[in-house]
Amino acid sequence: MEPREIVVGVSGGIAAYKTAYLVSQLVQADWQVRVAMTPAATRFVGAATFAALSGHPVALEVFDPVSPLGAHIELAQRARLLVVAPATADLLARAACGLADDIVTTLLLCFSGPVLLAPAMNCQMWAQPAVRRNVQQLERDGRQIIDPEEGWLSCRTLGAGRMAAPERILAAITAAYPASSSGAPWPAS
Repeated sequence: MEPREIVVGVSGGIAAYKTAYLVSQLVQADWQVRVAMTPAATRFVGAATFAALSGHPVALEVFDPVSPLGAHIELAQRARLLVVAPATADLLARAACGLADDIVTTLLLCFSGPVLLAPAMNCQMWAQPAVRRNVQQLERDGRQIIDPEEGWLSCRTLGAGRMAAPERILAAITAAYPASSSGAPWPAS
């Protein structure tokens, strides 16, 4: 059986610490995990953490001398599923508009398989009409949103906006992973 290949994109939110746990859980469940991080993400959790947990170098830049085709191309060609956790309001807005100015947003445009996004942000941000429009656009584009949960947020308030628990994200990944293990590229959604 071919190994299950996944790319985990990490954007710059405090919930990135949960993503480290998610990567560990994926590896323990025999997934081949590659991680790509926005510059802001590295301010919350270091790339060394994700490299140690995944067993692979972390993609930090679009133009990487180690990846002659570009890290976004090589990661997109290799993986069968892409999950972004946390997906901040900024990342959702850029993805909804098709902007690509870092490794994660460029990868989102390059990847043709299933994409899952796990938003995480302040409850006031999550409730904003602009954020709701961006989420709706991403869903129309075929992206699966793993809705945030209600609970205690890092801004010291209670409300919706807390990134889904890693176990919930793992369940969504398992459900979304292409059933075929033939290695053929997953069709564009």
